[in-house]
Amino acid sequence: MSQQPASSDSYADMLAAVQRFHDKHDFANTGGEDLTYRVALMAEELGEISSCVSKGKSTAELAEETADLFILLIGTAIAANFDLKQAFWDKMDKIMRRQSRMVNGRIRVSEFRDC
Repeated sequence: MSQQPASSDSYADMLAAVQRFHDKHDFANTGGEDLTYRVALMAEELGEISSCVSKGKSTAELAEETADLFILLIGTAIAANFDLKQAFWDKMDKIMRRQSRMVNGRIRVSEFRDC
């Protein structure tokens, strides 16, 4: 049975789905929302994404691992009680004002602090 609602492109729907997952497994009371633990899980997923890229795995496998990380990110916002959607838009506003530079032949957009 698909968990995808009719309006599946809504962040609110994705947030609700991850909240249901947390509730189903009682993450709040069983250590699943511990932030140190969640960072370790995100690092693990990033390693799996890296493996997909470095080993030439399929786009479908890369998409699945990236979705795992995205679900963990949403769950971290739940665990830490912050509005990820607002944090996203706040950060987009900030980075859109930044300049870019070429660093070692690749584009980089950062807060460059020249010494």
